[in-house]
Amino acid sequence: MRWAVVTVPFILLLGFTSARSVPTGSANRWYAALVKPVETPPDWAFPVAWIVIYVLIGLALAMVIHARGSTMRGPAVALFAAQMVANLIWTPLFFGAHQIFWSLVTLGAMFVLTLATTIAFSRIRAGAALLMLPYLAWIVFAGYLTYMVGALNPNAETLVPSATSTQIIR
Repeated sequence: MRWAVVTVPFILLLGFTSARSVPTGSANRWYAALVKPVETPPDWAFPVAWIVIYVLIGLALAMVIHARGSTMRGPAVALFAAQMVANLIWTPLFFGAHQIFWSLVTLGAMFVLTLATTIAFSRIRAGAALLMLPYLAWIVFAGYLTYMVGALNPNAETLVPSATSTQIIR
């Protein structure tokens, strides 16, 4: 598991960087002003969940990278990288750009890529696939929350000017 010494901190760093790229949770004026579904966890639960998920998927990645004899290792790692890109895009897209529809599209792509990654991992190491299951469940839950935020806030994209808006009237 020496790969885990590299993969787990790397995945955590990527997730932390994405989360810090824009204000999130109640620190985000736009998100704080939204009507949220009653199932929305408290703000503190999101970083806790993501830390656990990133540790688990980092361990899963380490297990697959360590499977040197597998011909599926390269494609599985490529799928993992693709789902990770989608993962890292979601936070700035939702919290920064306020794009609920595109956030849902991204979550759909993330789910499909993560499911494909999990299937590929299962063909290499069953334990690696099992470590991906909480992540798949969280993506489904995030999709539900994102959909409900959109349904409860039909004009959410214009609720508060985005960080990229100059607010200059010509």
